[in-house]
Amino acid sequence: MFRCGLAYPRCRWVMPLLLLFAIIFDIIAIAAQSGWIQDRDNTHYSSMWKDCRWLGEESDCSSLMDERWAQTVAALMIVGLLILVIAFIIWFLSCFLVFNTDQTCSPVPSALLQFIGLIIYPVNFNYRIFEGEYEYTWAYGFGWGATIICLGCSLIFCCITSCINKINGDEKIEYFITH
Repeated sequence: MFRCGLAYPRCRWVMPLLLLFAIIFDIIAIAAQSGWIQDRDNTHYSSMWKDCRWLGEESDCSSLMDERWAQTVAALMIVGLLILVIAFIIWFLSCFLVFNTDQTCSPVPSALLQFIGLIIYPVNFNYRIFEGEYEYTWAYGFGWGATIICLGCSLIFCCITSCINKINGDEKIEYFITH
């Protein structure tokens, strides 16, 4: 017998798995010490936390946490990460362990906060630095990766509410083709 349709029970793994990847990407972006932006000569780099210049054998580092815009970026990224962790825990508990409910937590606020933080950082960094050519590093890319995954999870969250009963197994699955 051949059946063609969506395997809804497998869909219940998609959202928690994507949220877990977003959490991992956020942790990498927030904890990266190598910088979010660096110049092409590798003599100057700036992470979310500090700004460093290489002076021969030594480096001169200063904290960015003295500036309001850097505090705002750090707060937005950390609060976004906390919302992601809460969303992951609620999705995991509601889908697998404790209870079956239609109440879930959307990662939309996290995506918005991180999006704003990732825009504020380069704009204010460009106001501080006028010389040289700078490139965004992999750590900044992981921040954008987490934000894009959150946006994708938000779309899934909006679409998944119409078929939550099929995913939970409360409704019979309709097949497109049966032979």
